[in-house]
Amino acid sequence: MSKWDKLLTRICSLSKDIRFDELRKVMNSYGYEMSAPGSGSSHYTFRKKGCRPITIPKHEPIKRIYVEMVKQIVESEERSNENIE
Repeated sequence: MSKWDKLLTRICSLSKDIRFDELRKVMNSYGYEMSAPGSGSSHYTFRKKGCRPITIPKHEPIKRIYVEMVKQIVESEERSNENIE
């Protein structure tokens, strides 16, 4: 199993030890662009054309609700990839 597959498995199992950089890597791989926060905020927003923006605070550990949001994106992207094939 590759590192990528292990990361996706950890996200889908809602692991408690997910880091912000790991979520950023997944979001970027699915075409989301990260915009830096302004005026001292720690909340980063990920945007993709045609999709709702997602805001994730850069705090460790990442709260479960944010991991759930990324899990939903992973699952929807996997379903859309299956429909293409």
